Amino acid sequence: MVRITGYIEKDSETGLYVAIVPGIPGAHTQAETLDELQQNLKEVVELCLEEMDEEARKQIPQFVGIQQLEVAD
Repeated sequence: MVRITGYIEKDSETGLYVAIVPGIPGAHTQAETLDELQQNLKEVVELCLEEMDEEARKQIPQFVGIQQLEVAD
């Protein structure tokens, strides 16, 4: 079992939830609900991991955290 962290945003134009997994090429999806998004993301990550060799799997970055910043606009 592998624990993977996804990054989720809500697209302001479409209203869809969009998810990516940094460090895994091709691991991205979208959905109308968070439940649907979670299922879609799980499926796409499983497919991506199946395609990766053992060395590539070892290179997946470890999630550390997220920082929010305030900057002048």
